[in-house]
Amino acid sequence: MVGFQPSEVPPTTVVKLLGAGTAACFADLLTYPLDTAKVRLQIQGENPATQSVQYRGVLGTILTMVRTEGPQSPYSGLVAGLQRQMSFASIRIGLYNSVKQFYTPKGTDHSNIAVRILAGCTTGAMAVTCAQPTDVVKVRFQATICLGTGGDRKYRGTMEAYRTIAKEEGVKCLWKETLPNITRNAIVNCAEMVTFDIIKEKLLDSHLFTDNFPCHFVSAFGAGFCATVVASPVDVVKTRYMNAPSGRYRSPLHCMLKMVAQEGPTAFYKGFTPSFLCLGAWNVMMFVTYEQLKRALMKVQILRESPF
Repeated sequence: MVGFQPSEVPPTTVVKLLGAGTAACFADLLTYPLDTAKVRLQIQGENPATQSVQYRGVLGTILTMVRTEGPQSPYSGLVAGLQRQMSFASIRIGLYNSVKQFYTPKGTDHSNIAVRILAGCTTGAMAVTCAQPTDVVKVRFQATICLGTGGDRKYRGTMEAYRTIAKEEGVKCLWKETLPNITRNAIVNCAEMVTFDIIKEKLLDSHLFTDNFPCHFVSAFGAGFCATVVASPVDVVKTRYMNAPSGRYRSPLHCMLKMVAQEGPTAFYKGFTPSFLCLGAWNVMMFVTYEQLKRALMKVQILRESPF
């Protein structure tokens, strides 16, 4: 099997943090257009600017964006997206096993489901608290429709976006919807990390797979599907509330109730297909890359510490 074999030495915390952040950035580079398409579909019907542009399906949304806004439009906000992954994924994924071990009672070989869920909630909440401003900026860029070459853009660059939002809307707006986003990411993190953890453990225990690519692929695909199903309603509300101008919604609950009243309960699953394609593909690429990076980094570290 191509790839690095598991190291006998457990990966250090630094290796896990660096590996998770780098793997997440790599996955984001490949799946970012799907994420942008998901955002556009989620806000369709809410933003008056979208009335002149109608999106249908994942591929149709991406092609419409390229045709009306240029080939770079599916990657709008990528810099903020990569900043988000380096801070967000490093914590929620890189620290998951360490936090799980912290919560596991001494003398216990395996962590039960409650411990895993608690670890997922903890690292998810920590990650959101640190990375929320990057998420706000990323969504603003992805949701901005810029028709024609050289069309009006509110922000010329990522750093200007941080400064403009802080100046015009207040610094606290960079942490807009932090509590709902903590809820959302606790759900997503539990669905992703706990599902991946359990599926991988069961596959290894049943001897169907060894700890290699097929095992990581199956586990990551299952994690992506579970995360999409449970997180889509919260994700739609988060996207709309975060993208809305000041005063449109009084709270995330008001956003949710208004959305149901105007568009019906199916609005909670707007953009489900791109969400699943994005999250499923992202999970597969991220977890497979993460596992290999951990092994590669540990091999380098072992070689550097070797006296020979």
